[in-house]
Amino acid sequence: MSQLPADAQVVVIGGGVAGCSVAYHLARLGWTDVILVERHDLTEGTTWHSAGFVGQLRSTVTQTRMIMYSAGLYPELRELTGLDPGWHGVGGLRLATTPERQEELLRQAGAAETYGLDMEMLDAARTLERFPSMEVGDVQGSLWLPGDGWLDPARLGRALAEGARRLGVKIFTGVEVTGVEVEDGRVHAVRLRATPAGDGAREGGQASERESARESAQEDRRDGGRGGRRGDGQHDEWVVRTETVVNAAGAAAGVVGRLAGVDVPIVPIKHQYVVTKPMGVPADTPTVRDPDNIVYFREDGGGILVGGYIRTPQVWDVARPLAEPRTLFAPDMPKFRESWESAVRRLPGHLAGTSAQISAQNSAQNSAQNTARSGSGDHADAEGVFRKVVHGPEAFTPDGEFLLGETAVQGFWVAAGFCVHGLAAAGGVGKVMAEWIVDGGPEYDVFGMDVRRFGAHARSARWAREKALDSYSKYYDIVYPGEERTAARPLRRSPAWVRHAALDAAFGEKAGWERVNWFGSPAGSPAGSPAGSPAGSPVAPGGDQAGTTRGATRGASRGAEPRGWAGKAWSPAIREECLATASAAGLFDQTSFSKLEVSGKNALADLERVCGNGLDRPVGTVVYTQVLNERGGIDADVTVTRLAEDRFRVITGTAFGVHDAAILRRHGLEVRDVTSAHACYCLWGPRAYDILSALSDDDLTFGYMRARQISVGHVPVLAQRVTFVGEFGWELYCPAEFGLTLWDALMEAGLPYGMRPAGYRALDSMRLEKGYRVWGLDITPETTPLEAGLGFVVRPERRAALPAPRQTLRCLVVDDERDVCLGGEPVRLDGRPVSRITSGGYGCRVGRSIAYAYLPGDAGDAGGAGDDADVAGIAAGTRVEVGVNGTWVGAEIVAEPLYDPGHDRVRSAPWTM
Repeated sequence: MSQLPADAQVVVIGGGVAGCSVAYHLARLGWTDVILVERHDLTEGTTWHSAGFVGQLRSTVTQTRMIMYSAGLYPELRELTGLDPGWHGVGGLRLATTPERQEELLRQAGAAETYGLDMEMLDAARTLERFPSMEVGDVQGSLWLPGDGWLDPARLGRALAEGARRLGVKIFTGVEVTGVEVEDGRVHAVRLRATPAGDGAREGGQASERESARESAQEDRRDGGRGGRRGDGQHDEWVVRTETVVNAAGAAAGVVGRLAGVDVPIVPIKHQYVVTKPMGVPADTPTVRDPDNIVYFREDGGGILVGGYIRTPQVWDVARPLAEPRTLFAPDMPKFRESWESAVRRLPGHLAGTSAQISAQNSAQNSAQNTARSGSGDHADAEGVFRKVVHGPEAFTPDGEFLLGETAVQGFWVAAGFCVHGLAAAGGVGKVMAEWIVDGGPEYDVFGMDVRRFGAHARSARWAREKALDSYSKYYDIVYPGEERTAARPLRRSPAWVRHAALDAAFGEKAGWERVNWFGSPAGSPAGSPAGSPAGSPVAPGGDQAGTTRGATRGASRGAEPRGWAGKAWSPAIREECLATASAAGLFDQTSFSKLEVSGKNALADLERVCGNGLDRPVGTVVYTQVLNERGGIDADVTVTRLAEDRFRVITGTAFGVHDAAILRRHGLEVRDVTSAHACYCLWGPRAYDILSALSDDDLTFGYMRARQISVGHVPVLAQRVTFVGEFGWELYCPAEFGLTLWDALMEAGLPYGMRPAGYRALDSMRLEKGYRVWGLDITPETTPLEAGLGFVVRPERRAALPAPRQTLRCLVVDDERDVCLGGEPVRLDGRPVSRITSGGYGCRVGRSIAYAYLPGDAGDAGGAGDDADVAGIAAGTRVEVGVNGTWVGAEIVAEPLYDPGHDRVRSAPWTM
């Protein structure tokens, strides 16, 4: 067998399904100089005790596509690897027992139609046909997914490992990582050590090279400093030189991350399910999820596997998770009672009469220890209802999404945080990670899973725990677009936060920042002290939760109120803020903008190498541009201000700072994150010049996309003449300690002119009217500037190198303004699905429901947003249908922008009027 090498192209840490899948997919792409190390035996961390469900339909497009890939791969593994993963393609049902859940299923089904997921909406009667022994009296409908199923998690891991081994990957068990050597910000080597021999069996000796690792430790070979054995006579140790490490250590990923100086916010949470004794349940019974009753179940050995997500989860708070293999906790049946009783109601023919037995067990288990270890891999109840009780750790993240991708340490990658559903996505995770490592980027847009979405605020273990517990407890809750959660808040606050709270602001949260969604009280009429709610609470004074609708009267322009889910995140204040901005001025707190400074003698050349637009402009110029990847896709969407010959400020979205900085650093740029050093307020509207000139003696007549240092009152300010709402005005940056003073001065000067403070919901309404794109929604690494209608901000030589567009982002206007899109809705052209909505909302200034979608076609040389040219035969005026709130409604393709198409308001010179 192979020796533990002194060098490897990639070292994968962790032998669960994540690590095995990454190794397998790397080898499929031709990278076979890969070693995988596991401190126990394969799959003995959190993989082995997974419930094994593979459900394809998820809340995001990317997750669904990843699991669709997995569901296609798993049935083929037996032929590909020679090992059967135990796949049962029985199909799956997702139930709805409330109108709200039915609407959620309809939304999900509509989105899934656009990317080819095989599914069907069923009524209660047809649901019963799929699962004849299930009680469906309260079922309003269900989604049937014939491609869903379940499998044996340990067998899946071993099949992926065997596939990797057959392609050349070397796998070593009984080896743990003790260090990651980092030099100049990138991985240099890993330090490994043999662990004591375990008693776990290795089926057929396949995909395991524990003996090889131990044999290699006996060789005192010379390696010229490249790596090799290091030992003290008590522990066998090695150093393996490598430039790429993948941390796939599951619940222990946080511990491994710290070895490289990287924070990986993983929180092990206890999760429990049970398997009954055989009850004659047919083997072809579909899997079932009943989220309204927080329970899931499937057939298992003729019995029923039942699990759920309790409202009061517990963290497994230990320094070294999974230090022992096959870790389980003692059963906690009192906490499991709600899920079990839901299963009893749903399956009375199988489970009726068991609740009394469970109650008796609850009494017996009240004194059970919190943790225990079972060598058999489960806790059996031979005399009662259950064949086994499985209560083990699951690796959760603060937002319930995976942690994937490269970290701030170059070459140190993460594939962890599987949040219970990682087994289903493991195939897709391996594919994404391998493409990312080998090709520089995955096929899918994975920012929502990118480990770089978390900044310094995620370093707090307490913050991560609170967020992760909240994510787990709400795992089956309906997530309404615009809904704001309250856990671990507030954290990051603008200098003017106290003023916003006094105006009854409805706060949202992004990247830890408290941001105003809208103001509940008119400007100049403060609601009083924020003492009406806990200090810093995202629940504004008056008792309404941030993100919910305030007041008894709601309405959009013309008195309409958005229907369905869009109405849940609507306030009349949004419309008032938009109209005030258009008629006088709006003052927006954008302090949460991510602010990056790039400097150095090669700063200009390095920035131009990665950006689409030309940046060699005079000092004081602001340039709108995209950071492009090797495929021409948009990795970031930014403005760049030239502060000096060798210094630039890059402004990007609140949640994108860590991500964008990492991309720039990977291209060799010197980047400093100065987000917290500066407050930023945006003053936009036709009276903005009058308001600012009342406070400043400096010349304010500089042009659009220019920046100048001025004084506002006594405050030093960098004023940038840019807009994201389509009105004249500035972004005003000042050192953070001046922030409150600047806000107060602007408010005092602006109120006599009719200015109103405004929030992010008004900003989003106005940017839709103006056709401004949002990265992560309208533009992604999968889309190019030409496809997004942004060819006008790409310099000619870069534009010529972009691939020919396959699609073009188009503006749609929905017939009924009350039918408001929120993103993800399907679009049909001539009766066939062709796309889905990237973003949408209500345009308060134009009184229309607006949405954007990529439609087939080539924009040719037409260029950017605002062109009236027909695109590939799909002319402005063409009719389409959009699935809104589960109903197909009419819409029309229109030329954009809808508001101020000549850009007169943005480029105006009010000092001449």
